[in-house]
Amino acid sequence: MKLCEIRYQSPWYPLVILFQALLIGGCASSTDYPVDLAGKNQDTPHYLIGPGDMLQVFVWGNTDLTVTTPVRPDGRITTPLVEDVVASGKSPSQLARDIEKRLSRYIKKPVVTITVTEFVGIPGGQIRVVGQVVTPQTIPFRKNLSLLDVIIKVGGLTEFAAGNDATIVRNVDGSLVRYQVRLQDLADEGDVGVNVMMQPGDVLFVPESLF
Repeated sequence: MKLCEIRYQSPWYPLVILFQALLIGGCASSTDYPVDLAGKNQDTPHYLIGPGDMLQVFVWGNTDLTVTTPVRPDGRITTPLVEDVVASGKSPSQLARDIEKRLSRYIKKPVVTITVTEFVGIPGGQIRVVGQVVTPQTIPFRKNLSLLDVIIKVGGLTEFAAGNDATIVRNVDGSLVRYQVRLQDLADEGDVGVNVMMQPGDVLFVPESLF
């Protein structure tokens, strides 16, 4: 059986689209997932810092300049000698280079390391899980994040979940594409053959069983 795709010509991710998608039938399940769902032959993007992340800014040889600071809602951070530097949307190494440039006004050849100690990430780099799971939530994307990892993170399915009718909604070249996944087989029967790799921005929707 071939996995069906339903594309939505829209750049938005409103939850109403997810519920409308459930009304469109005829999509058969399959373990023969397309390349973009299985995550094969794809480069994993670098983690991008987002508001709410907690950062450790370590300045080599200058313990008084080393701090741990949150990224503010405006996407900026302030550290000793460096005020209001934009952090959101940058990788840790990019932010480190920016801080080094600013510190070079006061320190000769500063070396900065940025470590993300608490992850939230930018909205486009998150996985959203809604519907019949124990703890619906937003999960920061990380390399090699699988569907099984996501289910474990949200605490599994509720007793009312129609797990095998779950869908992943993904932005593919500007269109929203829905893929059916078999969570019940994965979570209850341990069928790792239906496990897939997640991508940044994915929305996983688990509907309620009608019976």
